[in-house]
Amino acid sequence: MSIKSFKGGIHPPERKDATRNLPVEARFPSTKLVWIPVTQGGAPNKPLVSVGDSVARGQKIAESDAFMSAPVHASVAGTVKKIETHLVTGNVDVPCIVIEADGSDRTAFLSPLDPFTATREESLARVREAGLVGMGGASFPTHVKLNPPKGAKIDYLLANGAECEPYLTIDARIMEEDAAKVVDGVAIAMHITGAAEGIIVLEENKADLVPVLEAAAAKLRENPVGPGACKISVALCKTKYPQGGEKMLIKAVTGREVPSGGLPSAAGCVVQNVGTLKALSEAFREGKPLIERGLTISGGACATPKNILVPIGTLVGDLIPEVVTLNPGVAKIISGGPMMGFAMKSASFPVQKNTSGVLFLTAKETALVDEDPCIGCGRCISVCSCRLAPVLIARAVKAGNLEEAKRCGLMDCVECGTCAYVCPARVKLVQHFRIGKLMVRTEMAKQAAKKAAAGTDTKGAK
Repeated sequence: MSIKSFKGGIHPPERKDATRNLPVEARFPSTKLVWIPVTQGGAPNKPLVSVGDSVARGQKIAESDAFMSAPVHASVAGTVKKIETHLVTGNVDVPCIVIEADGSDRTAFLSPLDPFTATREESLARVREAGLVGMGGASFPTHVKLNPPKGAKIDYLLANGAECEPYLTIDARIMEEDAAKVVDGVAIAMHITGAAEGIIVLEENKADLVPVLEAAAAKLRENPVGPGACKISVALCKTKYPQGGEKMLIKAVTGREVPSGGLPSAAGCVVQNVGTLKALSEAFREGKPLIERGLTISGGACATPKNILVPIGTLVGDLIPEVVTLNPGVAKIISGGPMMGFAMKSASFPVQKNTSGVLFLTAKETALVDEDPCIGCGRCISVCSCRLAPVLIARAVKAGNLEEAKRCGLMDCVECGTCAYVCPARVKLVQHFRIGKLMVRTEMAKQAAKKAAAGTDTKGAK
């Protein structure tokens, strides 16, 4: 099997040994509480329940009429105790529905649905109703992703099992423990999108999973669940960060480029995380909404690294010390991986649909230093996986020259952090890019508001 790759990228220490061979444990803290963010991807939802309501596991508790939205569901059966704001990933406070579990097994799942006899519209409606969003980190509503723009021809469905972030091993465990569901999810996604070929993509540091996935694909071929479900293969990519980025994955596996400002569908591809594909299978076969999340708990300050499965809304802090024991000297808490995750001010935040891991790092594992002035060495350019010039973008953003920043590719940056990782001056490049993007979007919103107001005035004059 040939090893595929892309230009650029870096090789940070993998640090996956602590959890790579640990099976996923189902856990729930003794507090019996979940804090479920009302919105977890897409347009803002509104609560459908009130304080005091009794809810069943899988019951829809918040939704929006907007197309670009995904409902959320109760992850435990119990009583709604509060609806109030709470800290979530990103260090912002958002509305959360607090449910106290009653220990019962009451469920309100959807009815199972055969994805290969359902119409495409029925399948997309099922994906949305189940509240599926991208579990690889972006939380993009899955029903939107599986419904590419009209006229787009999808050739490849790529199952993203690269898991290139250091420490994280939950995707690898899902592929090992639930290979049949992952492969079934690939077949379902191929059927919905019309993709001719499905490819499960791993980094070569997970080569031991190739026979596991190939056996699951072979079993599917022996008993095909539907038309087009037989052409599923496994591909290996070089172990390199950010191999799991959509653009890099597509380039490495198909040789195609996603155009600037375009979507993967513009290159004939749809990319889905392997965890999302497992959830996709469950949404059809079991009628199960996305109500639980597997994640890796690790880091040098974690005495009990592990892979766990918890109800969505579980507070990380409630897992300490019953499930997770910490060593003295926690210097940083990260929600997600160390490259693209968010440093959190405390562990009191809920596991969400896109929480792939929580890391407790020591001072030696993280760079807690102030940035120095850029020395213009150009290392950031040599490793940029998007072939941009990060130094020039950062300079333009600092100067407030957004047009120049956009010209240099600000909006094409995927914020993978490779540039900041190699920067000898420790310039916080990603933070500068995020600020720049926020400034661009704010300006766009102002212009849109002005345009709308002008339109209103014109109508009034008529």
